[in-house]
Amino acid sequence: MASNGTDAFELQATASGQAHIAEGGISTPSYFLSIVLALFALLSAPAQSTANDLKEQTLAAWDGYVNSACSRAVARAKESPFLRIDEAPERRPQVRAGETTVWREREGRPAKVPHGLIHDWMGSVFVPKVTIADVLAVVRDYDRYAQVYTPAVIEANRLGSEENADRFSMLLMQKVLFVTAATKGEYETRFVQVDGKRWYSISRSTRLQSIENFGQPDMRELPPDQGPGYIWRLFTFTKFEESDGGVFIEVEAIGLSRDVPMLVRWLVDPIVEHLPRNSLQATLDETRNAVLVRNKREDTSFVSAASNAH
Repeated sequence: MASNGTDAFELQATASGQAHIAEGGISTPSYFLSIVLALFALLSAPAQSTANDLKEQTLAAWDGYVNSACSRAVARAKESPFLRIDEAPERRPQVRAGETTVWREREGRPAKVPHGLIHDWMGSVFVPKVTIADVLAVVRDYDRYAQVYTPAVIEANRLGSEENADRFSMLLMQKVLFVTAATKGEYETRFVQVDGKRWYSISRSTRLQSIENFGQPDMRELPPDQGPGYIWRLFTFTKFEESDGGVFIEVEAIGLSRDVPMLVRWLVDPIVEHLPRNSLQATLDETRNAVLVRNKREDTSFVSAASNAH
């Protein structure tokens, strides 16, 4: 999911707990997921003072925000252009040329809700000379997340799969300044095929637990929705388009964290602005690299097998 600090993942049309996915989905993981987690853990990391458990009004505001964002994303996925980068003339050529672009979905600061912040970022990358099947093969390989998205993903495992859904777990960790933020979570992800060349994924966290004193002898897991509030909920909507000789990956990653106390905003604001951008970019780059490495390995194996046959 991420390295050098990362976050992002795909969520089902149901963010914190409820949104709806379009019918006919095909399951897949959310490789962007860890990026989102590490990312938002950092956003409020310096604000670690006392426990700031999730409030009902905070969750209600999150549900409303994500339901609206997901509804818009599903509607756009059925329209043209499919990708948001096509709405800005300069973005698609930049991405196609190899640039990883990241931008804040909302102008200005994160969205303020009662006792919390909603972080909404988007990013896009192009993987040349591959197919969507190649990308999904990497995305669904949960057991390798710790190798692909190191060091943010400490551990990841597949929990189960059904026809249209995958479940997996991840242990995510990130250090910022004097704070080590670690979160253990479980996630669900679905994929929906729009047509032969376009897919989208919706993913969500189903259980997140902060880990207190991570790496120390007195380390312990806190109950869900309790603790410092580095990250309470995660949601991601990801699009895949096979065109121009490769695959465009575009992800909207949304996360809910505690608010930042006024006294430390001068310290946190630069992190809130720069860390999410850098983290999302790192995760997109790592996903592209993993797909390219996998394809190169398969090509080498094919050539070797063909040579041996002769």
